[in-house]
Amino acid sequence: MSDTKQRLIDGALAAMRDHGVAGASARTIAAAAGVNQALVFYHYGSVDELLGAACRQATEQRVTAYADRFAAVGSLRELLQVGRDLHASELAQGNVSVLAQLLAAAQTGDRLAAPTADAFALWTAAIESVLTRLLAASPVTEVADIPGLSRAVAAAFVGIELYEGIDRAGAGRAFEALDQLAVLVEVVDELGPLARRALKSRIKKARA
Repeated sequence: MSDTKQRLIDGALAAMRDHGVAGASARTIAAAAGVNQALVFYHYGSVDELLGAACRQATEQRVTAYADRFAAVGSLRELLQVGRDLHASELAQGNVSVLAQLLAAAQTGDRLAAPTADAFALWTAAIESVLTRLLAASPVTEVADIPGLSRAVAAAFVGIELYEGIDRAGAGRAFEALDQLAVLVEVVDELGPLARRALKSRIKKARA
């Protein structure tokens, strides 16, 4: 990627943090990037295309930065701890407000919907990979849709990030509730062979 295109992406992220998505115009982006605003359209065609590219690149960088930690996760509680650390980091960098505004803008803007969804999918794919590995031999897989669960976890963390802005204590309790669910899964996984078979049988009957 050329230096100018990278500066525009960095400028787009800065403009969204400082002015919000609604205020991220060619002028504010160019000012943050230190370039002529005509370059926004020369390199990306439109402001929305640039915002989408910035969202995608920023997410790719964050997912890559956490790849080793995801790979080292050995339990659901460890996965949730990684999520807590990521949450704190994203909040400190101002990425929470950017994501919230992109999600809101995507509700009515088709140009932002696809790139925002693609960026979100990077997180769900990383989470799905971990959950698939952790729950491979667990009775929980009898009832859990792992891809769906991955999306639920990712959506829950986004929701908690936004919710923390109005109720920090409530967001803390939400994290604790997720920890409790992780403990429950661990208890189920530690059952003996007979209990595990009985549990699987009961689950199958309940699903039928």
